[in-house]
Amino acid sequence: MSWASWTTAGVYTGRGGVLTVEAGCVTGDLTVHTTWADNEARVAVQYSGASDWFTMSGSPVPCASEEESRDLHDAVVAAVREGNGATVPTLPVPPM
Repeated sequence: MSWASWTTAGVYTGRGGVLTVEAGCVTGDLTVHTTWADNEARVAVQYSGASDWFTMSGSPVPCASEEESRDLHDAVVAAVREGNGATVPTLPVPPM
């Protein structure tokens, strides 16, 4: 089994924040964490320095490779910075 994870701290939400499963909309200084395993990526956020993690709406998502999951993490960080009730974005499916 392969797995990978990425964490980006100090991500300030844009106006409208991020939607989470457990807490609704969260705003402010967040840490974003993506874990990839078994062809699935799970994304969570927390207030930077806090201990509670919240599942970002739209997580988990299918994710075929470690590289794709890193791209997803980068897209999630960008979405969090944009705000507007951000959810986990979908990545374009590469051509076969």
